[in-house]
Amino acid sequence: MTSQTNLKISIFLMIIFFIAGIVCYAAFPSPESGDQPMRLMFQNKAGKVLFEHTGHMDEYGLDCIDCHHNLEDDEIYNCSECHEDTGDEDMPSRSDGFHMQCKGCHEDSGAGPVECNSCHAP
Repeated sequence: MTSQTNLKISIFLMIIFFIAGIVCYAAFPSPESGDQPMRLMFQNKAGKVLFEHTGHMDEYGLDCIDCHHNLEDDEIYNCSECHEDTGDEDMPSRSDGFHMQCKGCHEDSGAGPVECNSCHAP
């Protein structure tokens, strides 16, 4: 075979593989976004914290209100709506709130990480 024939065969195979790749990609449904994010990454001074949202909901059976609490009206809120970067005697800071909520639940249930470097990654 000549190099010209080899080139034509190579281009033909590349086109076939490209088309097959597009068909395979299109055949799989895109993941549903849903109302809750699957994973959250919290950036902070101590290192990033990856939180598996769906794992806590599905595996441990937590309800939204268990974490997104408001003691006054039982509505669901984002943490930053009440907890600011710095806290005071009435409202803990956002990081103190996370530590009390997350680490406290892990300690109470005997499951989940409680050591700093178990949650915080560089």
